[in-house]
Amino acid sequence: MANLLCLRGELVLVGKSPDGDSIRFRPDSPDLVRTLEHGARARASSDGTFQLRLDGIDAPETHYNGHAQPLGEPARDALLTWCGFSDVRWAGAQVTASTPAAIPAAVLAKLVDVNGRPVVFLLRDGLPPDGAQAEVELDGTANAAMLRSGDAYGTLYASTATELRDELRAIARAARTAGSGVWALDASRGFALASQDSIGPDGSLILPKLFRRCTDYLRSRNARETLPEWMERMGDQQDDLVSVAGAAPVRLRTLISQAGDRISLDADPLDLVFSEK
Repeated sequence: MANLLCLRGELVLVGKSPDGDSIRFRPDSPDLVRTLEHGARARASSDGTFQLRLDGIDAPETHYNGHAQPLGEPARDALLTWCGFSDVRWAGAQVTASTPAAIPAAVLAKLVDVNGRPVVFLLRDGLPPDGAQAEVELDGTANAAMLRSGDAYGTLYASTATELRDELRAIARAARTAGSGVWALDASRGFALASQDSIGPDGSLILPKLFRRCTDYLRSRNARETLPEWMERMGDQQDDLVSVAGAAPVRLRTLISQAGDRISLDADPLDLVFSEK
């Protein structure tokens, strides 16, 4: 199994805007973050916390550029409950109070993503020593719990060890077979995009990566420009490299079809492996 660097610390909510796949973490040894691959990208807030990205999952959005998806808040609440937080109080998307104020935790990490977030597996029990190289056992991670319940989609990257990708994919497929969570509503294979409301909290639930691109497309498209055409114009920022079922990488836009306002992702999202930027 893969061994990753363990960083011990605490999860923090107050003043933050967590969602179903990302939460703030204050490491006990901040210098360890800089030793990760692309560690220079890591961005700490003034209170010493880093925004994490939970590897292998992508939860429905709660506040992407001011827009949300169906099941975004339930996914967020499921993650916070798994972490051990209760009595969470909100002002909009920001937490104003929680019980407790912080929770000891550890993350297992390899790299920092292009947005400055350590990409991690999150642990709350059986924490390895700080700075140790530790084996990833998925059963004890928030990542696996969110996939197993269907609160998050599986979204896999080539930067993740092959054996971990295979295990994460199997967990997500079992949740899909059971029709759990997001899989009961998923419309990524065919949905109408007439306006933002089409994919908003009362609209169609689609893969969050596709939701983010549709949201940006609605805001900045040219007249009569399709989503794939817009993605091509935006370049690497929006048009990911992705492998389908182990094949050579292609651009994400080539896996998307559009006829009028009808859009479809023409590949199984669990067969996709994205290239890390």
